[in-house]
Amino acid sequence: MQGLRFASLGSGSRGNAMVIEARGTRVLLDCGFGPRELTVRLGRLGLALDDFAAILVTHEHSDHSAGVLKCARRCSLEIFLTHGTLLATGWDQSRVLHLIDSHRPFTVGELEINPFPVPHDAREPVQYVFSDGIHRLGVLTDTGCATPHIINMLSGCDALVLECNHDVEMLDNSAYHWALKQRIRGRLGHLDNHASAKLLAALDHSRLQHVVAAHLSEQNNTPHLARDALAEVLGCSTEWIGVASQEYGFPWRELNPM
Repeated sequence: MQGLRFASLGSGSRGNAMVIEARGTRVLLDCGFGPRELTVRLGRLGLALDDFAAILVTHEHSDHSAGVLKCARRCSLEIFLTHGTLLATGWDQSRVLHLIDSHRPFTVGELEINPFPVPHDAREPVQYVFSDGIHRLGVLTDTGCATPHIINMLSGCDALVLECNHDVEMLDNSAYHWALKQRIRGRLGHLDNHASAKLLAALDHSRLQHVVAAHLSEQNNTPHLARDALAEVLGCSTEWIGVASQEYGFPWRELNPM
């Protein structure tokens, strides 16, 4: 019987979406792509939009939410999001909108889903841990800093998708204006490579089968730098660390019995 598996359709400032699947239940985490673009990206995995049960939303920023309503309405998919995210989007609540508590787990089919709040410059942002009852996948793609609660939620996961948004030196030397640099580096902004590595070091990573660096800035980071930072913590080869790209995300990764 197939266990938990996951893939990315694209990760970065121009659009984000992940697929998480367990025993026939399939959900989309965020949807920053319109229906046409999403259809093309799903096709790479052999999927179609009507293969999904729901879309989960982390927060209202357009690179995560721009395509949610159109894609959900096309196939009558349920949408799960916090009340703050709903208010920030201005969406009308309907029968397919489900408000979640950022501290309370819920289920969609065969998936148990644990949201957790994160420091980010959005109305009520969350990230998620997914479980099929055997394995746990932790996703953290938009946060300005690590909190004890984040560390507790991600510790002991079998797979992690972690934000490595920027390299501090590259950001400092970039053409971005000062205010944007401060926003990105602030406690409500995005994790840099070394901040993500420090978070990884604080976790129990004894069960890890997969680590993927995500949400890399195309201007202020490189896959090489992100991999180096995370691999140093784990004492593994840089090739073992995955990277989610903006154009292609990453292909299916499966969690296997230990």
